[in-house]
Amino acid sequence: MTLLSVPIIDLAPYFAGTPEGKAAVARQVDEACRGIGFLVITHHGIAPELIARVSAASRAFFALPLADKRRVDRPRDDAVRGFSAVGEEGLSYSLEEQAPGDLKESFSIGPSNVPEDDYHRGPAAGAHFEPNSWPDIAGFQEAYTEYFDAMSALSRSLMRIFALALKLDEFFFDDKIDKHISMFRVLSYPPQKEAPLPGQLRAGAHSDYGSLTIVLPDDKGLQVFNKAGQWVDVPMVEGGLVVNIADLMMQWTNDQWVSTLHRVSNPPFEVASTNRRQSLVFFHQPNYDAMVECLPSCLAPGEAPKYAPVTSGDHLTSKFVKQTTFGGTKAMA
Repeated sequence: MTLLSVPIIDLAPYFAGTPEGKAAVARQVDEACRGIGFLVITHHGIAPELIARVSAASRAFFALPLADKRRVDRPRDDAVRGFSAVGEEGLSYSLEEQAPGDLKESFSIGPSNVPEDDYHRGPAAGAHFEPNSWPDIAGFQEAYTEYFDAMSALSRSLMRIFALALKLDEFFFDDKIDKHISMFRVLSYPPQKEAPLPGQLRAGAHSDYGSLTIVLPDDKGLQVFNKAGQWVDVPMVEGGLVVNIADLMMQWTNDQWVSTLHRVSNPPFEVASTNRRQSLVFFHQPNYDAMVECLPSCLAPGEAPKYAPVTSGDHLTSKFVKQTTFGGTKAMA
C-alpha cells in the first residue's frame, strides 16, 4: 500500500506486551515503512519533563554569542561532536546534490561513559566514540546524556518492532545495536534576516544514514517527498515523536522499506525574520562493525541483493564527511 501522508501510530499496544498488541503495531509500522518511510508515534514513554529540560538547555546554548559557541566547535570533519554554525553543512551533498549551506546550526553528542577497551578506543573505532564537548551551562550535560539514554532505549524497542514487522525474531537486532554509535543532535534554525539564496533551505533535501531517526520538532517545516512526487508536511502531534527509517534499514530490507527524502522548508516571508525553530534529533546507528546485508526475510526466491554488504561505521563516515565538506569541495578550497 502506498501512503501519501505520514500515519500516526500508538505504541501502547506494543508496550502492553501481548502478542496481539505487538503484532498489530508491527503491521502498522510495516505499512508505514513500505509506503512512506515516516510515522508519528504516541505513547512512546519519553518523559515530558526530560524533553522540557533538554529543550530549555538547548535554547540557552544557541542564545549564546557565536564566539562562546565556537569554544565547543566540531573537532574535525569526521567527528560528529560539538557545535556547527549556520551554513557549515550541506545535507544535500550526502546525496551528491549541490546547494548552498543549510540555514541551521547544531550541537551534537555521541555515547558517554565509553569503556576504555580496544573495541571502543582501538583503531577500528575511528571517531565513532570521540569524547563529547560540553558548554558551561548548568544542567546541560545531564539533560543531554539522559535524553541520549532515553532515546537509545526507545530505539531498541523500535528495532524490536521492526524485527517483528520483517517476520524476524523480535530480538534479531539486539546484538547489532548493543554498542551503537548513535548521535543526538539539536538543530537550531535562526530567524532569517535576509532572503535565502536560490535553492537554500533550512535543511536541504536528504535521506538519513543509519537505521532510524527520532525527531521532536517544535514548529512546522519538516516535509516528506511521497511516492506521488509531492512534498507533504509531517503532522505536528501533541506529545508525539516523528520516526523515519534511514538508508541502512532500506539496504537491510533490499529496498522493501523506503528511506525517504525529506527537508526543512523556509518559513513564510512574513514571519521569517522572527521565526526560530528547534528540533531534537536522535540518529540511531548500529554498532560500527555490524554488517548490513540483505535480510533473509526480504529476499524472494531467485532474487539477488541490491547492495553489497557494508559495515555501519564505514557507511556513516562516508556520508557524514560528504555533508560536512560539501562533497569534498570544502577540503579542496
